[in-house]
Amino acid sequence: MPSRRRWRPEQLGLPWGDARPGLLAGVDEVGRGPLAGPVVAAAVILDDEHPIRGLRDSKALTALQRERLHDQIMAHALCVAIAEASAQEIDRLNILQATLLAMQRAVDKLRLPPARVLVDGNRLPLLPMPAQAIVKGDATVAAIAAASIVAKVHRDRWCQTLHAQWPAYGFDGHKGYPTPLHLRALREHGPCPEHRRSFAPVRLVCEP
Repeated sequence: MPSRRRWRPEQLGLPWGDARPGLLAGVDEVGRGPLAGPVVAAAVILDDEHPIRGLRDSKALTALQRERLHDQIMAHALCVAIAEASAQEIDRLNILQATLLAMQRAVDKLRLPPARVLVDGNRLPLLPMPAQAIVKGDATVAAIAAASIVAKVHRDRWCQTLHAQWPAYGFDGHKGYPTPLHLRALREHGPCPEHRRSFAPVRLVCEP
């Protein structure tokens, strides 16, 4: 029963003396730095009765470790939701607002409404429940670490799909980040439909 999966503020080291027990969702995003594709956010409510060992910041894991943990999270978490803000939304809103929008969408998609939300970083999306931003939360809060893994695996898989459509850019390797290979492909081929026109390296290529 969901009511049995409770967290306590003292377990997380959080200064919430008046917090009520309830479901806790962790939220994180990936894809703020790339020159192409969406920013992806995930929201995860873990199940205390099925703990997952080895959860940590997705950047501290190998691709194989992320895939293994991703499958465990999808199998054992109470709920998982993934949401995106597209490259076009990033260009229209800016990357910060698009990131907050993706986070808001992820929380809204959760099948079970959380009592509280912990978000990695120092900014919060607009949410209907209490929330707290935690700098480096993906290294200290299991639910946020789980969200970082789910979001990272989802976006990496998306990049593989994009590579199949636009192989000249090498998205399967750099995942959209501004590596020398990516910048050279941009200069040679111009941007593809998934490139973020508002980002300087892409904007410079587009200018006459």
